[in-house]
Amino acid sequence: MKKENVLKYLVNFTIVLLLGAAFLCDSPVGVFRGMKEIMLSRNALITDFFVIGGMGAAFFNAALVLAVCEVLVLVEKIPFTGPTMAALFINAGYGLWGKNPLNILPILLGVWIYAAAHHVKLGRHIYTALFGTCLAPFVTELCYLLPFPVPVRIIVATAVGIVIGFLLPPLSMHTPSMHMGYNLFNVGFSAGILAFVTMCILKSLGIESETVLIWQSGCLPGTAAVLYLFFIVVFLTGFWYSDWKLDGLKKLLRRPGRAVADFVLMDGVGPTMMNMGLVGMVCTTYILLTGGDLSGPVVGSILMAFGFAAFGAHVKNYPPVLLGVYLFTYISRYEPATPGIQLAAIFGVGLAPIAGQFGPVAGIFAGVLHSAIVMCTAGMYGGLNLYNNGFSAGWVAIFMIPTLESFMKHFGNRKKKKEMRKEGHTEHDA
Repeated sequence: MKKENVLKYLVNFTIVLLLGAAFLCDSPVGVFRGMKEIMLSRNALITDFFVIGGMGAAFFNAALVLAVCEVLVLVEKIPFTGPTMAALFINAGYGLWGKNPLNILPILLGVWIYAAAHHVKLGRHIYTALFGTCLAPFVTELCYLLPFPVPVRIIVATAVGIVIGFLLPPLSMHTPSMHMGYNLFNVGFSAGILAFVTMCILKSLGIESETVLIWQSGCLPGTAAVLYLFFIVVFLTGFWYSDWKLDGLKKLLRRPGRAVADFVLMDGVGPTMMNMGLVGMVCTTYILLTGGDLSGPVVGSILMAFGFAAFGAHVKNYPPVLLGVYLFTYISRYEPATPGIQLAAIFGVGLAPIAGQFGPVAGIFAGVLHSAIVMCTAGMYGGLNLYNNGFSAGWVAIFMIPTLESFMKHFGNRKKKKEMRKEGHTEHDA
């Protein structure tokens, strides 16, 4: 197996694994009945497809969403590098809570129209298209909220999805300058801004959406074991491709992770896969140790973190943020097992570059601040931006980075002056 193809095979293996899990959990009739429920559900935050359609249908839906996104990548001849893995696995994860093959299509079409209008291929904006499907709930939600006959509602909802997809690329190109690459979820931040503006327009027209909480508690037998087995296989495969050496992984762990940090191009497939497996195990272990739930949203979030372990997050810069989220529960009214806090902990991977660049203390503070902000932001857009944590992470970075950089510059200058004085004194003595 060629190294350049191994990540593509990993994606295909994941699709097969999800399909296998679907029909192990439910009968074909049950799976397709559950898919109907998923397609017709609201999909706003937080809608657990394990509850809506059953585990079988949820895994089947995740496989379909991942397959649709991979086909798009293959058609556009996009290489399977770090951002590709992040984009594909975040979609696989959200196939368990919020996305389905129907509601993501208008967003993808809108980005394609934007690319065509600018006479470029979709591949130039492929990541915006794939990450931008976080606003897919707008499509399904409007099908319920608009005061029109059903066919008209579907047409208008689809049109709104296309417009959203059309607006995302220019917005996403400007937002990195706001958080300076310290929020790995850039499109989540830009999508949050767009979702807020769109919701304000809808509210002015008397159309309002509210967040929901459909959540499966507990951990079903075998779920954790399958996750651990999957991550171990990925780690061992990467170890094999690294010639059974850890040198590449050690080099990867020295990187701060600030976007754009494509570990596949910088450190190779083997070290990247080892890191992906380790990050997946860290996330799963955290949820189990804190008494969390392996619900659809949590399992989906773990798959997301697994993907971003190829694109900025690793087992050295992520744990401080994770610790910050956990410590937040000691000073707040929330528990570690609160659904929103569980998600904030896993999605802390988006702020991992802060710890990587400024140290673990900064990472811990980022986790604390992220937890506080994320519990307030979902209501701003009625739960219709699935990447609520990405939006929150953007504000954390905007708030923290200028201060951190100013202090680093200040102490750096002091250290430099001190060294210069010391050198001058030494020369004088000589």
